[in-house]
Amino acid sequence: MTQAASVVFPAPKRIPYPGGCVLEPGPYALDYLLKWRADVTVGGTIHADTPVFPLIRSLLADPAAHSVTQAEAEAARERFLEVAGQALTAEGGQVAWLTREFERA
Repeated sequence: MTQAASVVFPAPKRIPYPGGCVLEPGPYALDYLLKWRADVTVGGTIHADTPVFPLIRSLLADPAAHSVTQAEAEAARERFLEVAGQALTAEGGQVAWLTREFERA
């Protein structure tokens, strides 16, 4: 029997790229995903309509403040990289861009 993840959020839906020539789809998708909002459950607490990326960064910075372990925070980052990365690559971006965002101070 596997233990349920302590940080749960949905995969992003298709990124609503408006088109046009102002911004390429890949960079637009990256910006969208860094601001993407969803309902996130952290250790049984629901954070409704919250920006997912900043919340995961907060978990990584201080897991105990959110009642999760460092391993659980890192698992949340890996899940974000997986699901958001798929949405990003579908728009011509690269998962490495998201990884780099986690490394920024």
